[in-house]
Amino acid sequence: MPAHVWQRYVAIGDSFTEGMVDADPAAPGAYVGWADRLAQALSADAARSGVPFAYANLAVRGRKLDDVVGRQLDAALAMEPDLVSMVGGGNDILRPSVDLDALAGRIEEAVIRLRAAGIDVLLATPTDPRDAGLFKALRPRHALHTANLFTIAARHGAHVLNLWGIRSVRDWRMWGEDRIHLSTEGHIRVADAALVALGLPPVDPDWDRPMDPQPPAARAEQLRQHLDWARTHAAPWVERRVRHTSSGDTLDAKRPGLTPL
Repeated sequence: MPAHVWQRYVAIGDSFTEGMVDADPAAPGAYVGWADRLAQALSADAARSGVPFAYANLAVRGRKLDDVVGRQLDAALAMEPDLVSMVGGGNDILRPSVDLDALAGRIEEAVIRLRAAGIDVLLATPTDPRDAGLFKALRPRHALHTANLFTIAARHGAHVLNLWGIRSVRDWRMWGEDRIHLSTEGHIRVADAALVALGLPPVDPDWDRPMDPQPPAARAEQLRQHLDWARTHAAPWVERRVRHTSSGDTLDAKRPGLTPL
């Protein structure tokens, strides 16, 4: 019997919670992701306890925090869940300038709304980009945002998925070709980390054990990979920023209502 049995879980956020780039083999163009995998584990817990379980995922790639703590949060509250994972702000942090204190203030207001409704909250920190090449420049922002999230959680009794501290996802094999989103294996590890954050046992007890190291690629191969990444992923991302558009502008949530798994 688990320490706690949640029955109505709603995930809100951006591409991280939508599940990119953990491809769904049953639905071309769709993704699974850590939140879906967490929901599967919570559903199994509920089944073992003989109670129903339902899950909704309102996250959409490219969405900034205003959408997460605005439209998505309102929709989540209307569903009367007992657990909400809220992960937003990553796309705001990528902008040339961002007020991290204001960002934290909006997240805290959203947590207060959820907790006042009797809902358990799962937040998630950014990862530590110390070994992430160009993204290493974001480390001070990620560190400050992580500290703010832990402070908010301590004030209001929220759970924290500590991506900053996960050793296993520092391996590039845990990331997709775009170098921004987790691979399938990365999402599996993060789902286990989420279970641990909620006080539940992970599916794999070795979820945070780093993979065996692999020999570095030859210099020429590394250069080819960097050029491919710049052409295939970085350039389109920059073009969208210049046009003030997002890859999720025309998309709706993949799981807009609470339904059984």
